[in-house]
Amino acid sequence: MELEDIFLKGGLLANHFSRFEERQGQLAMARMVGCALGREEACDENQPPHLVVIEAETGIGKTLAYLVPALLSGKKVVISTATLNLQDQIVDKDLPLVETLLERSAKALCMKGRENYICLYRWFQLRATPQLFLSDDPDLEKIDRWLEKTTTGDRAELEFLNEYSPLWSRISARSTHCLGGDCPELSSCFITRLRKKAGAAQMLIVNHHLFFSDLALKNSGYGDLLPGYQAVIFDEAHHVENVVSTFFGKRFSHFQLIDLVADIEHQAQQQLNPDVVDELLPSLSGLRVRAEQFTSVFEGATGRFPLDGLIDRVTADVWRENVELLLTGIARVGDKLGRYTQYGESWAGLVKRAEELEQNLRHIALEVGPEDASFVRWYEKREKAVVLSTTPLEVAPVLHEVLYSNVETCILTSATLSTGGSFSYMKDRLGLDEQTRFAQFSSPFDYAHHSLLYIPGAGFPLPNEENYRSMLALTITEILRLTRGRALILCTSFKAMDELADVLRSNIEYTVLVQGEQSKKSLLARFRKEKESVLVAVASFWEGVDIAGESLSCVIIDKLPFEVPSDPVLKARIEQIKSSGRNPFFTFQVPRAVLSLRQGVGRLMRAASDRGVIAIMDVRLRRKSYGSTFLKSLPPSPVTEKMEDIETFFDGATNQ
Repeated sequence: MELEDIFLKGGLLANHFSRFEERQGQLAMARMVGCALGREEACDENQPPHLVVIEAETGIGKTLAYLVPALLSGKKVVISTATLNLQDQIVDKDLPLVETLLERSAKALCMKGRENYICLYRWFQLRATPQLFLSDDPDLEKIDRWLEKTTTGDRAELEFLNEYSPLWSRISARSTHCLGGDCPELSSCFITRLRKKAGAAQMLIVNHHLFFSDLALKNSGYGDLLPGYQAVIFDEAHHVENVVSTFFGKRFSHFQLIDLVADIEHQAQQQLNPDVVDELLPSLSGLRVRAEQFTSVFEGATGRFPLDGLIDRVTADVWRENVELLLTGIARVGDKLGRYTQYGESWAGLVKRAEELEQNLRHIALEVGPEDASFVRWYEKREKAVVLSTTPLEVAPVLHEVLYSNVETCILTSATLSTGGSFSYMKDRLGLDEQTRFAQFSSPFDYAHHSLLYIPGAGFPLPNEENYRSMLALTITEILRLTRGRALILCTSFKAMDELADVLRSNIEYTVLVQGEQSKKSLLARFRKEKESVLVAVASFWEGVDIAGESLSCVIIDKLPFEVPSDPVLKARIEQIKSSGRNPFFTFQVPRAVLSLRQGVGRLMRAASDRGVIAIMDVRLRRKSYGSTFLKSLPPSPVTEKMEDIETFFDGATNQ
């Protein structure tokens, strides 16, 4: 079957949708993907490209543009997304459509991280010993009934279970609790069943965290999570660098250690003789004391900081002494746990957790030093815990070693991969060479007539000026009066979000919804339903908000989303770029902020019929030289600094 028979007028998509609109960018993208996957009739060149990077802006229909050729290729393909939401959308909506159009089964399987599935062994242990949890928890009976009918064990099916439920942490199939081949529930294990099905599937739908967790596991030589595959397609590929950084570093958490001690105590009291428990408890108490002594070294405010700076302050001798004491305590407990494997299979899992904690702490605290140019080591101090980490400064060498050289085809796509019309940033950060094929497909939406970009005029203060917050709130209030609510306000910090929400609630008549006061799903459902409401948010709401229609008629962004340069990983990468003779602000910080801004702006137009105003409340777009890079990266909307133009824009919509 030819791709033209699917994507052009008179094709399968046109026959399926009564309001079908032909998109040349969608067909062109599908041809690029098809060529890379070995469909010769889709290729304009002799040699299919190994690496393909495609920016497909909102409205192109990129998901179908890669799913159709992936299925037609007959190859084993992994589709990796940044979010569970997109993963679920592909499985629940897009793949069924492709199967209907092509009249064939996709033989697809959705795979998520282990923590998304229930562990039957942990569940039966909890039910047999209710004192391990509140025995009158109503969710227990609901889960019992669910287990009688579920075929996946996926917590996404448990709509009644709170997102932060402490119950789920006691029963999820986390790798640190897995007994492997020694588990008595192995034959019924949902993870085991999933892996068997994965071997037979043509298409695996995963997320970036699972994909790179699998690559890290394979690279360490300790096994794998995914079966072999011939090609991988990354959607939301602008997240790849951050996810690779997470899985190819090391992490030690004080909370993980305390959690391990608590689990050992629970298990000991259930399975060991009282005299053996009495022998074990002093070691556990001693480890708790050493953990508290270790965390006391981390004085000062909460936040993320370079670890080398802390070591310099407390001196290397004090640091090593505290680390060695903690390592000895972990090793001593680990040795004792090894003697108890005769009492049950679950003790082996506890031994493994202790060993991993010891190894990670040793690596971060003692083995990686300030002279190691490939990693940055840092710590995060929280209210009740400390986390130590190492992060690779560059992920390009990692990607070449573990991904590009081990897969036939690698395709990266997103609505936002370029800055100022250039792929230079992605080329540099992901190590994409001259053999990589690049393509950009602009949005087919009519931004010139359906949108307006508002930037405050010359009298508006810069974000670092004293009166910025008051002017921001005053101007946004005026905009919301003209838009009749219907606005998503994206802030660059939680503090700014809370301050602005408080002011708006006192000054506008519309409902003000604020991130964190309800679940994201509930907030978006209410925002969609209450057409004149205002949603104030930060962080994850810059992406993944897909609300077409009148409810979202205005996107307001408080300021350009530059990251805090004091973050230890960001700071180390900036210093590395500077030491190579390049300007980190223009080659690193500006591109990252541009990509974030493009994601936020992209929340406005989700369908061809949508129309609305984008308001970016940052005059640096006009006053600073780098402002032109941001403006070149935005949709081709008419630009104004006049409130009257916003009023005219919406009056025009009313009169149409």
